[in-house]
Amino acid sequence: MNVPVNLLVLLLVLIGIIVLQVYLSKAENKRLGLILPAINVFFSIIVVLGMAFYGNESFGQIVMMILYVLFIYNIPTFILLGIYFACREKRKKNKEIEKMNIQDLD
Repeated sequence: MNVPVNLLVLLLVLIGIIVLQVYLSKAENKRLGLILPAINVFFSIIVVLGMAFYGNESFGQIVMMILYVLFIYNIPTFILLGIYFACREKRKKNKEIEKMNIQDLD
């Protein structure tokens, strides 16, 4: 099996980003898990602003291109936010269970 090196590096980077997002989302500070989604939104806005230099199309075409680019570039943002909310929900349930166990001991 001959896997291209670029594909392997991309896969390792994606796995690293997901692991980092899970780690940040499980942290005590709830804002840490929002860092990677915020960076991704920032980059999507940069790309949209970069499209302003290519103004040869009509207004409708530009609006459609902007919406398309925002949608495509923010798919990873939605995935990262899904990981964040899943981890925070699990953390919240664990805290409630821990609180109930402490009350049962009293």
